[in-house]
Amino acid sequence: MSTSFDVIVIGSGPGGYVTAIRAAQLGMKTAIVERDRLGGICLNWGCIPTKALLRSAEVYRNFQHAKEFGLSAEGVSFDAKAVVQRSRGVADRLSKGVGFLMKKHKISVIEGEARLEKGSAAPKVVVKGKDGKDAGYEAKHVILATGARAREIPAAGLKADGKRIWTYRDAMTPPEWPESLLVFGSGAIGIEFASFYAAFGVKTTVVELLDRVLPVEDEEISAFAKKRFEKEGMKLLTSTEAKSLKATATGVEAVVSNKGKEETLKASHAIVAVGITGNIENLGLEALGVKTEKGHIVADGYGRTNVAGLYAIGDVTGAPWLAHKASHEGIICVEAIAGSSPHPMIKERIPGCTYSHPQVASVGLTEAKAKASGREVRVGRFPFVGNGKAIALGEDQGMVKVVFDAKTGELLGAHMIGAEVTELIQGYAIAMQAEVTEHELMETVFPHPTLSEMMHEAVLDAYGRVLHV
Repeated sequence: MSTSFDVIVIGSGPGGYVTAIRAAQLGMKTAIVERDRLGGICLNWGCIPTKALLRSAEVYRNFQHAKEFGLSAEGVSFDAKAVVQRSRGVADRLSKGVGFLMKKHKISVIEGEARLEKGSAAPKVVVKGKDGKDAGYEAKHVILATGARAREIPAAGLKADGKRIWTYRDAMTPPEWPESLLVFGSGAIGIEFASFYAAFGVKTTVVELLDRVLPVEDEEISAFAKKRFEKEGMKLLTSTEAKSLKATATGVEAVVSNKGKEETLKASHAIVAVGITGNIENLGLEALGVKTEKGHIVADGYGRTNVAGLYAIGDVTGAPWLAHKASHEGIICVEAIAGSSPHPMIKERIPGCTYSHPQVASVGLTEAKAKASGREVRVGRFPFVGNGKAIALGEDQGMVKVVFDAKTGELLGAHMIGAEVTELIQGYAIAMQAEVTEHELMETVFPHPTLSEMMHEAVLDAYGRVLHV
């Protein structure tokens, strides 16, 4: 294998491998370094396998309601081991697919642990292989796509042991099935796992420090989600601080505090989902003087760090910690390196999705943030109960909400909760990217009967023209 490249990408998650493919498409001699499995955390231990788990939960949940659809499903049960095995099989299949793409685009795959040293045009990449030996590689441009991992708070006992106290990775391949579960953190990761285990009858309690679940979402969506999650059997403790968490001989024990009142919670297992921190250790960043902030690498809208020839994209650069954000950042970075003029990332236009039951999705500003920015807003809402397709699906609980600039008609944000909203949200994301106004959205023909009609109705509602409520 050659030791000299135009571009070396460190990390093969959805940020890294997409970046490498685009670099190869642009005619650059490209290599990618991976210490574990192609596809990174997202494909192997994150986005994809968790959705496979949640799909099993969705099918199992639907069986419980078979009678409502005129069907009979007697004695339905589940095999926890088989549920996990299916998830792992999905991840394995896609990891092999990434390997195929690397070969197709003639990208050199270097296996091992990378670190950076001072170089000429860009830092030198030194890779410790599985044999323990170092090999040096030179490139004109080095792109860090090393991702992130679950944050822990050891002082409060929020530190996984892999047995009773889990991170998301442990929760995906549980050493044993929990009888009851404490989930610390109600962001997307925490809520998805809470939703998964609750669907299979696990007594689940979610502990959230802030005053509402899914705290980054619009307040109305959070409030709606709380009611639905509670109906699914979850116990939700908001404005509640974890003071301590420890494993016992029979499970876990946590002391939590709500407005000064302490309570002891017990369960068989716990999941720590209190945030994410970038993988910036052992890369040699300190010696190079790479600027970092709060556990993440500082980079501009084109991925450039403060060190010549060194770039960073994806989770290692901070929020939002989303695979599609990482991929898009990588493409912007490489196209800028190639000399074209891509637009820098506009983070407000990145959609976010939570694959719980019900699903939650959003893009742009919440109503509160739009008002806080000094804008006069117009807000539209439409309930799932007013949509024929939602009723036919047996999924009539949900809401679509849109926020417009009252003066210009600019779509500032869209927020959804309910069936398949993680698929619907892209319609609003396209509208924001294309900078359409309320007029274009109202004049667009939406097919009937579809869930997407609610997107149209919510816009109409913002301007006093709603039809079906």
